[in-house]
Amino acid sequence: MAAPRRVPFDHDAPLALAKYYRFQWEPAQDMHVLLYPEGMVKLPGSAGEIMKRVDGARTLNAIVADLEAAFPGAPDLRADVVDFLEVAHGNGWIRPATD
Repeated sequence: MAAPRRVPFDHDAPLALAKYYRFQWEPAQDMHVLLYPEGMVKLPGSAGEIMKRVDGARTLNAIVADLEAAFPGAPDLRADVVDFLEVAHGNGWIRPATD
């Protein structure tokens, strides 16, 4: 299986969901998901917590700060958030809100 495609983005730009994606809690899956016309992306655990904060107003730094406040003591949180969001950007799930 190929490695996830990571696409860097401007860390100072607010992040938003890409067009045609909807983020929600899915009781049947017992986790957050991204819905789009062709299907669904399951977002277990920390992935859902990160995507909860992609609201069109928060930048990467604001997302990291909010997660650090919510989960004090989590090791290397920034690196994990950057990794996940670069993969999400590479998959077309998120975009800079200015686009």
